[in-house]
Amino acid sequence: MILIGQYDSPFVRRVALALRFYELPFEQRPWSTFGDAEKLAAYNPLRRVPTLVLDGGEVLIESGAMLDYLDELVGPEQAMIADSGPARRHALKICALGSGLADKAVSLIYERVLRQEQLQIWVERCQAQIGGVLDVLEKERAAVATPFWFGTRIGHADIMVACALRFTGEAHPTLFTPERHPALTAHAARCEALPPFREIVQKLDPPKG
Repeated sequence: MILIGQYDSPFVRRVALALRFYELPFEQRPWSTFGDAEKLAAYNPLRRVPTLVLDGGEVLIESGAMLDYLDELVGPEQAMIADSGPARRHALKICALGSGLADKAVSLIYERVLRQEQLQIWVERCQAQIGGVLDVLEKERAAVATPFWFGTRIGHADIMVACALRFTGEAHPTLFTPERHPALTAHAARCEALPPFREIVQKLDPPKG
C-alpha cells in the first residue's frame, strides 16, 4: 500500500499509526497538498491527504474509510475498535470528536497563515469549537481508569485523539494546556511514548501565506 501525505497531518498520522500497529507494510509518499497538488490530483481529485493507494490500485480518500478497510483486512479479533454495539458507537464518537478537533485546528491555522486579515468571527467560532471539544474529551478521559480509552489495548479512538492533541498543541499552544486538560495531557504522553508514535512523527510545518 502507498500512503500519501506528511506526518504533521493528524489524519495522515492516524492512518500510518494504524498500519504500523497492525504490522501492515506500506510506502509513504510525503507529498504536500500545496506543493504537490498536481501529483496528488492523479490519485485524488480533492488533492487532499491522506490518500491511500491499495495494492490492487484502488484509492481511498478519507481516513475513516482507510481504517475501516484496515480493520476488515486484519479481522475483528485484531481490529482496534469493537465490531458492533454500544462500544463501537462510543469509540466512533470519540474518534469523531478527535477528528473534529483536528479539523478545526487545521482550519484555524489556515485562517492565520493564508489570510492577510483574519475573519474574527470565524477565528472565535473555531476557538470555541476547539475549547468545547477539549472540555468534553477531558471529562470523558478523566472518567476512565484504564491505560487506554477502552481498556488495556490501544484503539483508534486513542490514536485519533492523541494525534489531534499533538497537532493542536503545536499549532495553538494556548488552547490546549496541561493545567486545563491534565487527563488529556497524560493520555497524549502515554501514546507518544509508544514506539510507533516515536517513529511516525513530524514537527508541524504549516503552509506559508
